[in-house]
Amino acid sequence: MSIWAIGDLQGCYDVTCRLLEKIKFDPAADKLWFCGDLVNRGGQSLETLRLVHSLREQSVVVLGNHDLSLLAVGARTEEEQRKVNPDLQRVVLAEDRDVLLEWLRMQRLIHVDRELGWMMFHAGLAPKWTVAMAEKHAREVEAQLHGNGYRKLFRNMYGDKPSWSPGLAGYDRSRAIINIFTRMRYCSPRGRIAMEDKGTPGTQAQGIYPWFEVPGRVERELKMVCGHWSTLGLTITQGVHAIDTGAVWGGKLTALQLDSEELRVVQVPGRDVPRPEAAVAERPPRRPRPEAASPPAGGAATTGNNNGPRARGNRQRGNHRQRGPRSSDGNKPQGSGSGNGGTGNPAPPATDR
Repeated sequence: MSIWAIGDLQGCYDVTCRLLEKIKFDPAADKLWFCGDLVNRGGQSLETLRLVHSLREQSVVVLGNHDLSLLAVGARTEEEQRKVNPDLQRVVLAEDRDVLLEWLRMQRLIHVDRELGWMMFHAGLAPKWTVAMAEKHAREVEAQLHGNGYRKLFRNMYGDKPSWSPGLAGYDRSRAIINIFTRMRYCSPRGRIAMEDKGTPGTQAQGIYPWFEVPGRVERELKMVCGHWSTLGLTITQGVHAIDTGAVWGGKLTALQLDSEELRVVQVPGRDVPRPEAAVAERPPRRPRPEAASPPAGGAATTGNNNGPRARGNRQRGNHRQRGPRSSDGNKPQGSGSGNGGTGNPAPPATDR
C-alpha cells in the first residue's frame, strides 16, 4: 500500500492519468490525497472531476479556491451559468452535474491523519493556528458548506476582507477562514493576507512573509502538504511540502509519497502551454536573503521554478530532522530537509493562481 499526495490538477485530465500511471496507482491498495483545485483552466475539468469522483473510495480531497468557485457557479441560475468560462460551464451543464457537485460540496477544507503524521490543506494556515485550531475553524465553515445554507455561504464568501481575528462572527468569520485555507500565500505576523503578492519569495512587499516563514508562528506536530502556489515551485521547508508545480501552466504535476521513510517525488510534464506573464511577479526580485538554500548539485538554485524542490533555510523546528525526498529518478536533492515545525478572504477564488 502507498499513500500519495497530488498537487493541483486544474482540469488537466490527460496529465493526471499519466501521473497515476507513472506512480503505478493501484485502487485496490493505494490511497490518494488531492490538495485541491481539481478544476478550471485545464480544459478537461469535467473529465477530471469524474475521474476523482470515481476514485472517491480511494482518495481524500480538500477544497481549493477554484473548487469553491465551481460550487458557487453551480448554485446560480442556468442563465448565469452560461456566462462562465467553457471549462466550468461543461461541468455545471453536464447530465451528471448534480452527483458531481453534491459530492464535491461534501469535501473538507483540511484533512488530518495523526497516525500517519500528516495534514493537508489547499493554501495555508494562519500563523497562530495550531493543528487543533485549524481543524476547529475548518469545521465551522464545513458545517455551513455541508448544510442547507450553503447557497447563502457562496453569496457571502467573496472578498479580500476582513483579516482574520478570533473575534470575527457570521460571514465575515467564514470568509476569513476560507481565504486562509484556500488563498493564502503571504501574510503579516498578525495574519493579514497580502492578496496582491503572488510571486516567489523575495518579490513580496516589506513586512510580509510566506505563510510558513512568519516570525513567531506556532510549532505544529504534523507534517503539512498543500498546493495553490504554482510560482513557488516544489518547496519542502519548515515541515511544509508545497506541491503545486504549475501543471496547467506548462509546468509539472507532482505526486509525493507520504508513507515511506524517505519522501519520494514523482512528476510528469503538464500541459504544453507557456506560463502567462500575469503569473510572474510584477515587483523586481530583491537580493536573496542569507538563509536561501544552496543550489542542487550540478545546477542553479530552484527558486520558484517547476523542475525540482526549493528548500529555503532548512531550519528544523520541533520534531526530528526529516530525510529529504527522492525524485522519480532516485536522486536525492540537496538541501531538502523538512522538519515538522512551520507555519489568514476569495476576490473571486477562481482568479487566483
